[in-house]
Amino acid sequence: MSHDGVGLRAVMRSAAFLTAGVLAVPLLSACSADDEGDRPAAAQDIAPASRDQVADGGTLRWAVDAVPETLNAFQADADAATSRVAGAVLPSMYRLDANGRPQINPAYLESAKVVGTEPKQVVLYKLNQQAVWSDGREIGAADFAAQWRALSGKDSAYWTARNAGYDRIEKIERGKNNLEVRVTFARPYADWKSLFSPLYPKSVMGTADSFNDGARRKLKVSAGPFAVKKVDVKGGQVQLTRNPRWWGSPTKLSEIDLVAVARDKRATALAADELDMAEIDPADAERITAARGRSGPLKGESATGTQSPGAGRDKGEKDDSGETTGKSKDEKARDDGKSKRESDSDESSDGDEKDTSGAEGSKAKAADQQAALSAFVVRKSLEPAYTQLALNGSEGPLADERVRRAVARALDRKELAKVVLKPLGLPAEPVGSHLALIGQAAYSDNSGALGGQDTAEARALLADAGWVPGGPVTEQKKTEKAAGSKGKKADTDDSPGDDGTYIVGEDNKPSEADRDLRKDPKDHTGAHERTSAQSGIQADEQQAGKQYAKQGGAQGAYAPKGTAAPAGAASGALAKDGKPLTLRFVLPSGQGSESLRAVADRIAQMLQRIGIRTDISKVSDASYFKDHIASGQYDLALYSWPGSAYPATDARPIYSKPVPAADGSLSVEQNYTRVGTDQVDQLFDQALSTLDEGEERSLVRKADARIWAAAGSIPLYQRPQLTAVRTGLANAGAFGFQTPVYEDMGFLKKGAHPVASPSKTG
Repeated sequence: MSHDGVGLRAVMRSAAFLTAGVLAVPLLSACSADDEGDRPAAAQDIAPASRDQVADGGTLRWAVDAVPETLNAFQADADAATSRVAGAVLPSMYRLDANGRPQINPAYLESAKVVGTEPKQVVLYKLNQQAVWSDGREIGAADFAAQWRALSGKDSAYWTARNAGYDRIEKIERGKNNLEVRVTFARPYADWKSLFSPLYPKSVMGTADSFNDGARRKLKVSAGPFAVKKVDVKGGQVQLTRNPRWWGSPTKLSEIDLVAVARDKRATALAADELDMAEIDPADAERITAARGRSGPLKGESATGTQSPGAGRDKGEKDDSGETTGKSKDEKARDDGKSKRESDSDESSDGDEKDTSGAEGSKAKAADQQAALSAFVVRKSLEPAYTQLALNGSEGPLADERVRRAVARALDRKELAKVVLKPLGLPAEPVGSHLALIGQAAYSDNSGALGGQDTAEARALLADAGWVPGGPVTEQKKTEKAAGSKGKKADTDDSPGDDGTYIVGEDNKPSEADRDLRKDPKDHTGAHERTSAQSGIQADEQQAGKQYAKQGGAQGAYAPKGTAAPAGAASGALAKDGKPLTLRFVLPSGQGSESLRAVADRIAQMLQRIGIRTDISKVSDASYFKDHIASGQYDLALYSWPGSAYPATDARPIYSKPVPAADGSLSVEQNYTRVGTDQVDQLFDQALSTLDEGEERSLVRKADARIWAAAGSIPLYQRPQLTAVRTGLANAGAFGFQTPVYEDMGFLKKGAHPVASPSKTG
């Protein structure tokens, strides 16, 4: 899970009242239009090129947040980098297409289908006869069986993160020959296509010791287009090299280096020729766009280029000593120019003007860096993840469904989507489902189960819950909290006191964002430009301890002490039982938080209009999920969930009803809003047990409508995906839903051109 995004299923595997039943049944029925999710909101942007246009050789240096703690994707500390390695070096029976729908991977499977339902569900896999492990052994039933036993949950010696689906298998056996694998299920399992992707060799899955420790820093046996050459923790990179036993389309790149670079350091690393591809924040994307002489909303660009820098590095140029430098002519020329400037600077420092290393030197360095960024293009799409507003329903005012629904009805989700996506030239469409994204088969806009923005209705709901304007307010001691969560004091990074918080609604002075709205209510670009950066969890990335931090994502918004609250509040603060209606809005405070800050500011303004004050708290990134979200120390929060091709399996832990644990605590799994209903659980169970794909989609949509009605989380917008890519790199960039095809990535041949970018919008 992420503050604001990760790999599609890696996070799902890891360890992020009045019920909806009171609503009218018609409001809970999901939309049945089969064509609603036919196309994603934004196409992928990877500069597609045919394989004959791509040169053989070259090294792709691809940024990751950190060197993965483990190469075993089924362990709790697996992260997005783990998934990236697994995708390049291990078999996957299915991979996702551009619409986020699973398709058979022909490199490993000839076919896979349900061949029996009575008395038990039986799936027959027919494997590609060429598919072999890098040690020469055929991929077969023994590998499937070893993975099932390891992930079934029956042996606690295996330190697994999840066993969803594998716990339903009864047996696995060889079919008519070595190329057939028969999987018999003890209970029907609709999402059987999610299994065995990735598939590890039996040498990893065969024993608890090998599972727990054998694939953390090395993977001796693989079966993808690439193999793991080296995991260099100290050097901060993972080296993947061509698999000599790969039977599929020949791999174009010689090597992929996954280089650990923090989000806020990536523009510098790109300019220093240390990376060829990196997901970046909007601010860095704007720098690259400006370096290429463009202005306005970010434009999608297709890759063009002459000699590929990557291909050039394979052959290299010789320096004056005759040694191979490993750099292309263009790179060498750029370095020669830099060296001359450095030499000139050194000489001048010996003269009278010894201050050239100051302001002028900084300007020259910035100019060099900006010029170097012109060697890159920005490819953009929408990430397969959405940002939501989470409402903690475990205690305080939000334990009342009427208050949660009032918060939701106060929001203009279209406006919030525009704050983040419009300045980037991406479709600013609110997400209408918790369980699928536009383009996926299960998607339908079920937000009607809750209703759209309606200030009058929101106020009526609050009045019905007993919150009235101008009510008597008992003066509180400094240590006493207003109505809301029992949240801990904001753990600010610097000064003590209340520097980490401010309350929207305590005065009538307009905020900076509010003044912008008054200037032009239709133009949100100014506010975004001031806060034009975004994610990094990941965390999505992100989870407890290192796990929360590693999984990426957009960081939080924070208004410093002294920021005036926006005007336009409802007459008088709402109060009940002597306490004002104030909700604690918790946000992470790290760099890259500007887009979340802009969204949080707009939400605070919208809530103030119905009489709800927000106490915005800045907390450190390291503690955001562990100490606040996971522990329930918040009222409102912004974070993201990845989309999934298998929502009945992957989304159930996020929305299932919390249950009391043996020690008396509440077991929430990943349902950090603590809001759930029996009806939602029943619909998930039914969806998992049907083998009719149409019925499964219908049940998932009904479950989503119930989740909307409970108002525990409000989907806002699909996260932007911005990737800086070196000019000339093809079949790589902003992948959107689609699983990368690693063997097709590479640098264009001299004079070759890719297909025009599909995302030239805005």
